[in-house]
Amino acid sequence: MMKLSTLLPFTLLVAFSTVANVATNPIYQLEVEPAIGKMVTPSTAELCSVAKGTADYLALGEDYDPGIITAGMTAQFGGDLERVKRTLNFICQVQQADELAGSPSRLMDAEFIAQHFDVIRWMPDKKQAQGFAKNKPLLKNIPDDQILLTKYYIKLAKGSAKKTAETPYALYALPNDEKGLTLEQGNADQNLTRHKLTKQDVLTGILDKDNLAEPMVWLSRYDLEDSLMQGTVKVDIAADHDNGVTNQFFNVHRNNGIGYQRNLKKEQQRRYWYFKKTDSVMGYGKDASYKIPVYPLVTVAGDLAHLGLGKLIMLTHNGESRLTVLADTGGAFENNQYQLDYLGGYFKNWDDYINTYRTFPDYFEARILLLKDK
Repeated sequence: MMKLSTLLPFTLLVAFSTVANVATNPIYQLEVEPAIGKMVTPSTAELCSVAKGTADYLALGEDYDPGIITAGMTAQFGGDLERVKRTLNFICQVQQADELAGSPSRLMDAEFIAQHFDVIRWMPDKKQAQGFAKNKPLLKNIPDDQILLTKYYIKLAKGSAKKTAETPYALYALPNDEKGLTLEQGNADQNLTRHKLTKQDVLTGILDKDNLAEPMVWLSRYDLEDSLMQGTVKVDIAADHDNGVTNQFFNVHRNNGIGYQRNLKKEQQRRYWYFKKTDSVMGYGKDASYKIPVYPLVTVAGDLAHLGLGKLIMLTHNGESRLTVLADTGGAFENNQYQLDYLGGYFKNWDDYINTYRTFPDYFEARILLLKDK
């Protein structure tokens, strides 16, 4: 049970009259005595890798990606962009120093976390969630003091180099009329192929018929829809001849500009993504030319426009806490202050995922950490 006396607005004094009315305060509160519990972060080395990649992206500057490379909601707590970067860099400094010394990671020590970080408790915006709660029990039942933690994954698929009866749908590279154009140039020209076609149009085969885009790999309809939803897919590709199987990562590149509709099933979505070959799993980036490399179990996706990219977020359930970095997003996170998406691993299909996460909680306490100013 949360102690009301530990949650205080950043600029207010501790007074009973204030504390007793916490429910009327904003959803973000400085937590004076954070309930951290036992640290269970799966890999501090991979946490460091995501933190470094995110800090490198933030270093590109606000002009590179306005509205995303910002302090976000932590600005009200003195969390300017430089402090966000220092927080991410500190994670790597500690992890690397401990690894070099051959000592246990201090990032797994709850007292170390409490000593070095200001902790901002995040309560869900339940009023906002109710706007999408129809026929969605997970949204309807969000607790007052925990956010919804959904899960996404790196899709594992089997594909072929050529179209077959089992794999009749392609992942396409950016259309030919947009090759060589920057994202800004591509977005400015609404006459380009990418802006004209819905997903349903693409599924008719029009890109192949008119030679408008290169098919990079062919998939089943199920694997196509899953790839569009998850954003990253690792495909075992059967070669043209008996030359074995190759593996290739594909990551979303640019979409047709149609928004994701939270009340529609994935097959009904009109948004369509064109993909690009990559060497690893990639998280957020405004375009495929520069994206953040991410790892499962230490990465979350969320509302970057509101939270700000690169937040160090501690997720707690039943007294166990894990550190994650906000390094990804998705269509479902536009104006969403009640949910995060946890990168859960590699899975072939929904059943594979469900079997792994059947007992994993749907709701977690969420805390945003900022390195203390000395």
